[in-house]
Amino acid sequence: MNRIFLVDDHAIVRDGIRALLAQEPGLEIVGEAGHGQELLDQLPATPANIVLLDINMPVLDGLATTLRLHAEYPDIKILVLSMLNHERYIGQLFNAGAHGYILKSADKGEILIAIQTVANGKQFLCSELGLAMLHKVLAKEEHSEPVENKKPGQLTRRETEILRLLAEGLTTSEMAEKLFTSKRTIETHRQNILEKTQTKNTAALIKLAMTQGLLD
Repeated sequence: MNRIFLVDDHAIVRDGIRALLAQEPGLEIVGEAGHGQELLDQLPATPANIVLLDINMPVLDGLATTLRLHAEYPDIKILVLSMLNHERYIGQLFNAGAHGYILKSADKGEILIAIQTVANGKQFLCSELGLAMLHKVLAKEEHSEPVENKKPGQLTRRETEILRLLAEGLTTSEMAEKLFTSKRTIETHRQNILEKTQTKNTAALIKLAMTQGLLD
């Protein structure tokens, strides 16, 4: 059972999230707070393993709350639910200890996936943000130095092309057909991309790009 604590300064937002998750098996809303300090005051008496957290709040905002939670309750998973879609906020929250970031415009299915992902100890970045950031990474790659001048570990032109197709939402079969190659070749390129960037998934790749300033 995932015990979720909702933190948002708008009661109507908390009401909506509670109603959205009320009938979901394996989920229980154990507490609510209007800001970070209220959450921290209640946590000792209201144990939770996931905090669903807004950013812009009075008293103690989302970033400050994330820093406190990460330091004082390292086992609690922090899933940021916000309207803000700027890379700077996302990078700050992940660096502060957040495990996931999802926009309030996301549908119920993606919110449930986000909750389950962070509950399993993995990082989550909603698809809308992930694709937007990936496009920016690819745009920078297009204007970087020629392939023959690249250092070991950097992506080849074909790998960059596959990343672009991934960002467009193409499946392995669709990419193989578009590039006139086999599905196995596509999978090999995808594995090479992860190995070169030393990332485990697309969300981790985006986070790496942000921390290295590729998305400024």
